[in-house]
Formats: sequence, structure tokens, C-alpha cells
Amino acid sequence: MQDAKEEVRARLNIEDVIGEYVQLKRAGRSFKGLSPFSAEKSPSFFVSPEKHIWHDFSSNKGGDIFAFIMEVEGMDFRQALEHLARKAGVDLSVYKSQGSQEIAKKKKRLLEAHVLASRYYQQSLLSNKHALEYVFKKRGLSKEIVQNFQIGYAPTSGDALVQFLSRKGFSGSELAEAGLVNRFGGDMFRGRMMVPLMDGTGQVIGFTARIIEDDPKAPKYLNTPQTLLYDKGRHVFGLSQAKEAIRQNDYTVVVEGNLDVVSSHQVGVTQVVATAGTAMTEHHLRVLARLSGNIRLGFDGDKAGLAATERAIPIAQTVGVELKIVSLPDSAKDPDELIQQDVRLWQQAIDDAQPVVDWVLEQYGKREDMTTAAGKRAFTSAALAVVHALRDPVEQEYYMKKIAQLADVSMETVSRKLAQNDDKPEKQLKPVSAHATKKNDADEMSPRDKSQDALLATALKDVYVQDVLRDINPLIFTGLDRRAVAMYIAKHPGMTVEAIPADLQRYEKYVTMLLLNPDVHGLAWSEDSRITTAMEVIRTLQANYQNSETKEDLIRQEAAARERGEDDLADKILMQLNQLIRGER
Repeated sequence: MQDAKEEVRARLNIEDVIGEYVQLKRAGRSFKGLSPFSAEKSPSFFVSPEKHIWHDFSSNKGGDIFAFIMEVEGMDFRQALEHLARKAGVDLSVYKSQGSQEIAKKKKRLLEAHVLASRYYQQSLLSNKHALEYVFKKRGLSKEIVQNFQIGYAPTSGDALVQFLSRKGFSGSELAEAGLVNRFGGDMFRGRMMVPLMDGTGQVIGFTARIIEDDPKAPKYLNTPQTLLYDKGRHVFGLSQAKEAIRQNDYTVVVEGNLDVVSSHQVGVTQVVATAGTAMTEHHLRVLARLSGNIRLGFDGDKAGLAATERAIPIAQTVGVELKIVSLPDSAKDPDELIQQDVRLWQQAIDDAQPVVDWVLEQYGKREDMTTAAGKRAFTSAALAVVHALRDPVEQEYYMKKIAQLADVSMETVSRKLAQNDDKPEKQLKPVSAHATKKNDADEMSPRDKSQDALLATALKDVYVQDVLRDINPLIFTGLDRRAVAMYIAKHPGMTVEAIPADLQRYEKYVTMLLLNPDVHGLAWSEDSRITTAMEVIRTLQANYQNSETKEDLIRQEAAARERGEDDLADKILMQLNQLIRGER
């Protein structure tokens, strides 16, 4: 689809597309405006028509026209391409192979079937008094929310929907592929309130169905099975209705139940979505991260909810989002019940969300008897397993101190246990660059990060600074993207970079930020002092790298001493390591 992507890009002016979302003003050869991703007062959002790229320095996001639509609309690349292709008048089917064309054609038919099914269920609701009473009186849903979520009703008759769609020209095999019929060829859903499952653009791709007359033999909820359109590991319920509120509030609340989402939206708390129960996946978080890097999980505090939260921590670290946990008061079993009591209690619970590791440690503390050695052992083992998943060494050290406090043991003891918990403890303790962690706000970047970025941005434009980078070790830079750019510059001396090179396409967002980096024009990087400043930054990076290497060497020495049983020597090495971390050596 690369050819299709380039044709769409060629037909659209990036400033026109972005101008539909951001008020842009000319700034030399570029445009600037207020960030659509953060509440800023001074414009730090830049668009370069020449390079066909944009960058938002307030949120550290950037890329091409497709990246912008993915961010602002919460779409994946395929959806963004299709959205912009419609805007540009490009027929994507021309660029597809025969097999892809068949799949696209099949998807289109399944989408049409779901649109018709949704309308049919809505009409069925209006004509069924019992269903209307359940939806509007028992569930207490408003007319507006019913329309917004396209809520309907599936009749109790065995094949009413099948007959309706058959008259519209759909075959039995198409309805089976859409997940709308059961194994006998009849309607999948009967006697249920129907809530459509929509993708990020609002297209119906499936249904979740709540039985109206509770039957102990029938499941309370029934969902569309896996189909060509619906994948529960990728679908986020309520995203199309919530994305604007998520951007405005800069956080997402993720709950377990779809009807919890509906109830929350009805009372005006609309930055709420749901996944399929507690099955949080990396794709879910990546989709939500396009809208905000702050995620608040409203899972139950039971064993399943705790396990789901534990699984989410390493995924969140990989994606680079900040996780918090929403705890409900004992008086409510789920958000819907709490909302029925008082919406202010629901909003308060959201506002009081705890950082995920703090919450998990608190749950572990409640689960174990911390007055006994066995309880402390179990607590520290479980707690340190969570610390292993953290990528930022500062964050690791903070929680190690907290674990030591809660268990009433020394920090040295906790450090020693962390090192002993794996056959190769150095892997667990190895410092991870700050660049590998969340950087949703450029202001949160350390001076070290900013100096590296300014150095690389300058080198892309200044061949003399490139000479300084020619023979250096790229490992002195933190983060894979910085190292990749440094290696590229070293391999291509004497060439200024104006657009994203093919070798750096996988780091498109980061290179975009470098090409638009305003620090390059600052006083510290003036033409007269660029070489001197570059050398100073490189010397600092080399010193930091050597310091890091020394830490890792001490960690390996300490672990080896423990394995040999030389605890006194290991304690001395650990003391040296702690002094180095505190900056005393």
C-alpha cells in the first residue's frame, strides 16, 4: 500500500488537513498553532508543508499527515489511510492484490449487514413495549444516550433478523461470517437489549447483548464472536463516543463492562471506555495512547482484577503510558451501581485514582500477614516481581524504598533480594534509559535528553558537527531512536538531512521532532559555538555512559560474590554501588 499512501499524501496539503483541527498561522516557511493534544497557551505545534511533517513540542508527538489523523482521531494506520483516501478521492482498491480485494469486498458486505442489523434492532425496540420499559425505566437510560449508542432490541422470534437481512440480499454464509446467526442458522441474539460494538470511526462491527428476562439457563451477556470485523483483543468499546473527552481531559478510564460505559456517558463522565472484561492487551493500550498517555483502570479489586492489573503493568511500560487504578467504595460492586448512588462518588473515585504500583503494593500488603516472616517474604517476593517490570531506574529505586518501608526491612536487604531473584540479576537491575520510558510532555524530559536531541538535530543540518560524531560510540546516547540517528549520521558524513531517510523510517516520529527542533536555533547552538557545544555534550554523555558501565560491573561483581558465598565482599560492593547511585563516588 506504499503507492496508495504516496498518492494520498501527494493529493492533500498537510496544512489543509491539520487546519481542520488546529487554527494555524504562517511562521516563515512553516505554520504554527496551539496543540490539539494539550491545554497550552503559547503555540508549540509546528507544521512544515515543505517536509510534509508536523511536530507538537508540548506533547512530543509528530509525524506525517497519517500520524496526525491516527493521533487526533484515535485510528490505526489502515483506518487513517482509508479516511484520508476518501478525502483525497483515491480509490484504494486499485492498489490491492486480488486476495486483498476479496477481503476488502467481504468486509464491506459485513459492515453493510451490521448497519442494517443495528437499524433493525432500533426499530424493534420502538415497537416493543416490554423492551422500552426495560431500557428506559429499569435501566434508566435517556433517549439521547440510546440514540448515541444506537441501542436496540432483538425480538424473541427465532429468525426475524435473518429473514429481514435475507430480503436485503444477504446470504446465509455472509450472515454466519458476520456473527449474526447461531449454528442452526437462526438469529444469534433473541430477547435481548442490543448495544452495538463500534470501531473508532463509529462503524458497527458487532454487538453486546443483555438479556431482558433473567434466565438461569442463559448467559446474562452475549457478545459477537470473533469475525473478520470484530476482534475482542483489539476492540475498545465506546471509543468513538469517548475520544474527544479523552483528549480534553488527558486521561482515559477503562472499565470492565460495556453498560458501565453507557451509564457513565449518560451522567456526563464521557472519557470512559471498556475492553472485553479484564483482558487488557497491548493493542488496547496503543489505541488509547494515541489520545492520551494517561490510563486509569476501573477493574474490580478481586483476585481477577488484581491479576489483570499485574499483567497490565509491563504492557504499559512497553507502550509508554501512565497507569492509575480507580478504586470503588465498598458500597458499590461496579461503576454502574456507584453512578446510581451518586455520580459525584464516581467522579471522586476517578479523581482519587492511585498510581498502579502503589495500588498493587497496597493489595499485596492486605493479602499477607506483615507481622510474620513468611508474610514479609511473600509480600516482598510479589512486590519485587512488579518492580522488575519497571523500566525507569529512578522509579525502581522509589518503589524498592517503599517495599522496604512496608516490610520494615532495610533497603540493602531489598536490593539484595532483588539481585537474587533471578539467575541473571544484572538484567533486572540494568538501568534503562529515560528515553525508553514515557515522554508525553516535552517539559518532563531531562536536560540530558534535551541536550542529546539538540545535538542530533544540529548534526542533521551541520556537516561540521557531523564530523564530531563520526568516531563516537553510539551507545553513549540513550534510547534506540537516538542511537539509530547517531549511527546514520556517522555513516553519512557531509550530507545534510531535510526529510526522513529511508533507513530511519521506523523512527519517523523522533526524526520529525529533530527536523523541527527549535533548540537548534537557540543561543547555545549558535553558528560560532556549535562545535564547542557539541564536544561538551559528547563529553558529558561519555562520562554518563562510563558511570553506567561501572554500575553494571559492580552489580555483576556483587552477584558473583553472593554466588561464591562471600557475603562480606558482596556487602562492600553493594555499598560502593549505593554510593555511586547517590553520587558520592
